[in-house]
Amino acid sequence: MKELLAETADRAARYIAGIADRRVAPLPTDVARLEALGGPLPQSPTEPSQVLALLDDIGSPATVASAGPRYFGFVVGGSLPAALSANWLAGAWDQNAAMHIMSPVAAKLEEIVLEWMLDLLGLPLGSGAGFVTGTTMANFSALAAARTALLKRSGWNVEEDGLFGAPPIHVVVGNEVHVSVLKALSMLGMGRSRVTRVPADAQGRMRPKALPPLDNRSIVCVQAGNVNTGAFDPTGEICARAHEVNAWVHVDGAFGLWAAASPRYAPLLLGAGAADSWAIDCHKWLNVPYDSGVAVVRTPAHLQAAMSINAEYLKAGEGREPWYFAPEASRRARGVELWAAMRSLGRSGLTEMIERNCRQAAIFAKHLRNAGFTILNDVVLNQVLVSFGSDEATLRVIADVQSDGATWCGGTQWQGHTAMRISVSNWATTDEDVERSVAAIIEIARRK
Repeated sequence: MKELLAETADRAARYIAGIADRRVAPLPTDVARLEALGGPLPQSPTEPSQVLALLDDIGSPATVASAGPRYFGFVVGGSLPAALSANWLAGAWDQNAAMHIMSPVAAKLEEIVLEWMLDLLGLPLGSGAGFVTGTTMANFSALAAARTALLKRSGWNVEEDGLFGAPPIHVVVGNEVHVSVLKALSMLGMGRSRVTRVPADAQGRMRPKALPPLDNRSIVCVQAGNVNTGAFDPTGEICARAHEVNAWVHVDGAFGLWAAASPRYAPLLLGAGAADSWAIDCHKWLNVPYDSGVAVVRTPAHLQAAMSINAEYLKAGEGREPWYFAPEASRRARGVELWAAMRSLGRSGLTEMIERNCRQAAIFAKHLRNAGFTILNDVVLNQVLVSFGSDEATLRVIADVQSDGATWCGGTQWQGHTAMRISVSNWATTDEDVERSVAAIIEIARRK
């Protein structure tokens, strides 16, 4: 085992050492070689070292270098050194983070991370949280807590009696709501289309004055960081309106909530701490390995009522039990790399990373605008939308950039326009990486 792990470390170190200089997208020939990993399941065992070699020799060239410094698609972060090493150690520990008795270290690290996170992001101390796979499950968990709390007001126990015959819940979303919220609503039985959509402004921000009438069985879902523009809904104003009638406000803050770590960008989140629940993604701007998200609920009892399970052999301890607050029972110890990331960065390190990435997004926008292309959004955070003329021209540039390999950016539709979307959220991205990437984009865009 020691020799195998040493070989693993050597291979991983070589991969990481080369990630800054390699192509971002794999070559089609490398992707085609993945077929060699298939075929019939071997009849006999294979030596672990041979398995590792096969996986590395064939698999590594076919990866997308999304952990590298020149990948700007899908708001994807990399892996901080401390977080990656902690992830490896957690894999060796192989802890089940369901209960304190199953892993005291996993349970304690979740408690520490939760305390740090609430303080750092300006969320109410004493809130409850579930450590989940990402924003979709964070939205699911928080909205499940909202469903539980709102139906309980009407004397309905949704965990016992389900939704058949339950009093209706009115869900309000902005017109630029993220699909992860709609997916969570569908999984919760509240429906993707049974929502009231509120008009948004040119940057995708919900218009508070257009909110429909609300009551104490209403959920208002707001955004902290639009996935296209980076814009923030006016959460404070929306919370004030919603709480007049005891409605629930949920914040989808996948990457945008991390702006609270920066004194410069924290004002974008004015009033977000007054909401009732929040969804946070950690494998985005905190730069921990996949997968990692956190669902935070102001009143822990609501999340616990929605998530906890009971059985004769599951004896809870006196403190916080992790499985009270997450959909899964058995799950990996995600808190390990979260603790390592936050401990290694510290408050100042996280602030520097957030502000550097935002500054780098502004560099992208400046160079592309100066080159004669159209920036479609106000660059308020780490997101840039650019048009290269017609929709056809923009699609051509996106496809050519992705196949070129120097950098990688995705495409999107924004208010009737096809756009390239540039998301800067990697700890390892340098200004030189930005300059190299934007030069490649401009050169490709100017080809006839």
